[in-house]
Amino acid sequence: MTMREKFESTVGKALEGGSEKYRRKLAEQHKHPVRTRLQLLLDPDSFVENGLLARNADADLVTDAIVTGSGTIADRPVCVIANDPTIKAGAWGRQTIRKITRQQEMAEAAQCPLIYLVDSAGARLNEQFQIFIDRQHAGRIFWNQSRLSGQIPQICILFGPSPAGAAYIPAFCDLVIMVEGHASAFLGSPRMVKMATGEEATAESMGGARMHCTVSGLGDYLAVDEADALQTAARYLSYLPQNWRAASAAADVHQPAPGEDLWGVIPASHTRAYDMRKVITGVFDEGSLAEVKQLFAPELICTFARIDGHAVGVVANQPIQKAGTLNGDSSDKGAHFVQLCDAYGLPLIFLCDTPGFMVGTEVERTGIIRRGAKYLATIAACSVPRICVVIRKAYGAGYFAMSGGGFQPDAILALPHARMGIMGPEAAINAIHFNRLEAIADESTKAAEVQRLRDEYTEDLNVYRAASEFFVDSVVAPTSLRHELVSRLRLLRTKARNDVKRHHPVIRG
Repeated sequence: MTMREKFESTVGKALEGGSEKYRRKLAEQHKHPVRTRLQLLLDPDSFVENGLLARNADADLVTDAIVTGSGTIADRPVCVIANDPTIKAGAWGRQTIRKITRQQEMAEAAQCPLIYLVDSAGARLNEQFQIFIDRQHAGRIFWNQSRLSGQIPQICILFGPSPAGAAYIPAFCDLVIMVEGHASAFLGSPRMVKMATGEEATAESMGGARMHCTVSGLGDYLAVDEADALQTAARYLSYLPQNWRAASAAADVHQPAPGEDLWGVIPASHTRAYDMRKVITGVFDEGSLAEVKQLFAPELICTFARIDGHAVGVVANQPIQKAGTLNGDSSDKGAHFVQLCDAYGLPLIFLCDTPGFMVGTEVERTGIIRRGAKYLATIAACSVPRICVVIRKAYGAGYFAMSGGGFQPDAILALPHARMGIMGPEAAINAIHFNRLEAIADESTKAAEVQRLRDEYTEDLNVYRAASEFFVDSVVAPTSLRHELVSRLRLLRTKARNDVKRHHPVIRG
């Protein structure tokens, strides 16, 4: 065999991946081979691989079940780490971990985004002495992810399982995309859980993609298939910069999509529901929305968007879901998104229409005070430009959770519909005048007095009174909101980001 033949044979074997049996099994599951996934994600002919011949001497372990390297997405350099499920079900061995950590270090040195394409059975127990205890092995992956967090964007696409320790890979990433019907993540497999606790569970019910995107909040986007997942990863990346020091690239400016007049979208009555997405699409560039955690805590909308061609983060209450009331899950969702935007320099626009935080035994037991405080602390630590727009209701700590006055936004705007106060008129009158009203025996007289008191209290919340005291910077017509935001964001583009001098805050998590 000539040198050339030896080279081509060796490289060809490595590029094939696992045996025909496992490649066929992958196709039967309607899953792409790892190199096809990379071709769909990256620009043509841009991929440069590291460690192709790792464990080449082991016929069943070529590449050691992991493909690592770099390429470009829309001409932007990125690093990639992708499991090959046709080799040992993508399970980690000693060279797998070395390749992963090496690629993480290359991404840090290049200060470019890092994308994980996960489809792995976890660590190989028969190699645990070599992959678990050594300072340079498995735990180093998560150490690196933690250090890279906030330096460079890290996006995880889950195509298949990510069990046990490997489940922390998505948990340490900025954004997690999960393919429905295939992706799963859990610390203990159903078989292990049954042995330990006696609980009967399936991979789907315990850690499936839909569960994580709707219940646990680990998943940020539920993809219908692999192509959707890969396209979404590229779309999310388009809003983020190369690293924390860089700026997000501007895009062409598009006017909002044609729709209803915003005067008609927002009801005058504060008890009527409406879809906040109509407000968002009426203000931001057409086709520019990319929601995060859309299926989780839907009472709070968190979405990337563009306005005047520039990327921003939008946090908005959703009145058609629980009246836009905030709870523990929406606090966690908001804290994650605000921190993500702050880490990578995206200005934040808060669209406020909330009666405040949820009350009741259940929410108290699930830690609403602690989780709400974590969200508020995240806003307080935020140094990117922030604009609060009071669309309609802004009551209680919900106002602060939407970056209201006490949390020092760069601007507070209000629509003519706005009302701001400790609580709404119904709850306030009950709190202030309960005993006096209970003493009124005649029901019609009591109802008339309740209405009079509510009207009087509501007048106290009048947005024009707030404006006359200079509690808001401007009362804006709904149809002028986009122009107002564009002008203010242009001014704030050169805002200095000054941090409080300390090691770090202490937040009860």
